[in-house]
Amino acid sequence: MDFKSIGMGLAFALMWSSAFTSARIIVAEAPPMLALSLRFLISGLIGVAIARAMGQTWRLSPGQWRATFIFGVCQNALYLGLFFVAMQTIEASLAAIIASSMPLLVALAGWLVYGERIRPLGMVGLVAGLGGVLLIMGARFNGGVDPIGVGLCLIGVLALTLATLSVRGASSGGNVLMIVGLQMLIGSACLAVMGMLLESPEVTLSGRLIAAFVYTTLVPGLLATVTWFVLVNRIGTVRASTFHFLNPFFGVAIAAALLGETLRPLDVVGVVIIAGAILAVQLSKQAPR
Repeated sequence: MDFKSIGMGLAFALMWSSAFTSARIIVAEAPPMLALSLRFLISGLIGVAIARAMGQTWRLSPGQWRATFIFGVCQNALYLGLFFVAMQTIEASLAAIIASSMPLLVALAGWLVYGERIRPLGMVGLVAGLGGVLLIMGARFNGGVDPIGVGLCLIGVLALTLATLSVRGASSGGNVLMIVGLQMLIGSACLAVMGMLLESPEVTLSGRLIAAFVYTTLVPGLLATVTWFVLVNRIGTVRASTFHFLNPFFGVAIAAALLGETLRPLDVVGVVIIAGAILAVQLSKQAPR
């Protein structure tokens, strides 16, 4: 792996992890699904416009369209939609920790569904990672965390797992930025319908809300997604997914620094276990030299 790929991986992990903090700010002052729908509409239109200017086309192959639709519904509408709703009642750090379990679930699904072989190091990582998540969840439940919010996050991370399993089909064949824009527009449409049915469009406008909305639209929303697709095309899904082990650290640290969320001792222990588990699982997938 070259230095450019490492830099892209670190940048992606940092941008992806910061989304939970900015989302927590947004949902405190705006309806979550409608706000997220607007974010995806803006990000998607920008992405499609830039892609067209670069000569990319929306004439995708049937496989690309199918994967793009699945990614748009599962990641944008279900995963992020459910997490935005959940973060009205749970902390950004807890949401980041739950979302960080996605690489473990992808490995588990590959083993159970696709019969992929897991080396001993990967099996140890799976067991340790799930144990780390349960450790944090147990401590938070004892502290009075909202179980409905946690349940929504768990459903969302399962949807993200499905989206991740389809990413190879969505990113193959070029038109990366166009695909990113289209899947955001698909998510925007789904969330707009649900938001209009279930939410009241009441917004407390402030500089804090505007800054968080602009940031989450352009950085985690557009730039991080493009970076991920490019990184996957550059070094492959397995190696790119290794950078997910940084997400628990970054997610908790950013939430603590910007939102003042409390870091409990068991949180720190659990984050270290999960990060090590994700790294172990991803390293076990790489073919030995």
